[in-house]
Amino acid sequence: MNIKTFVFNPFFENTYVLFDDQGQAIIVDPGCYEKSEQEELIRFVEEKDLNVIAVVNTHCHIDHVLGNYAMVAHFNVDLWVPVNERETYQAIPAYAPSYGFTGYTEAMVGHWFDEGMLSFGELNFQMIEVPGHSPGSMIFYHEPTQVLIGGDVLFRESIGRTDLPGGNHADLLQNIREKVYTLPDTVTVYPGHGVETTIGHEKKFNPFVNVR
Repeated sequence: MNIKTFVFNPFFENTYVLFDDQGQAIIVDPGCYEKSEQEELIRFVEEKDLNVIAVVNTHCHIDHVLGNYAMVAHFNVDLWVPVNERETYQAIPAYAPSYGFTGYTEAMVGHWFDEGMLSFGELNFQMIEVPGHSPGSMIFYHEPTQVLIGGDVLFRESIGRTDLPGGNHADLLQNIREKVYTLPDTVTVYPGHGVETTIGHEKKFNPFVNVR
């Protein structure tokens, strides 16, 4: 699996394009709000001659969904959203203007997905629900390449904030221990913000949840 990272919007959110060697691709958490950001993402897809087959959200805080509508419309694909993020997603239009995103347009969800295996072309992911940062946050584990698309669950020596509606600090810590740290230490975590890390590194050095 190949990974291209973009950093978009005032929250410095990581948007990922994941694609296989045949050019089948998914866009994860498109945070591209400005037209220039959207054009940058589209240009990469076109230059690589990728076939985008889905837009997928790890969770539905506003910084991760700002480009949903533009990408779904441009590539004419379905939007996939975690089933337990429904309320979080549907709340966005009411508060988006207060964050300055007056041009936000909600994209229609094509599929509400739950835990289990999901396949997009040749890309096969284990979808694991890790609530705490938000009610239905999902992480996407690609076992063949030891890659975890982690959303805002786990960062390099940090964790997702839990003071937003639906957040729960104790739940997040417990779920990281029971659902993330049980993956191999060699797994590389691509988070929703900041640089990548590994499970092994976080077990040793994460001040919020470590197993030293």
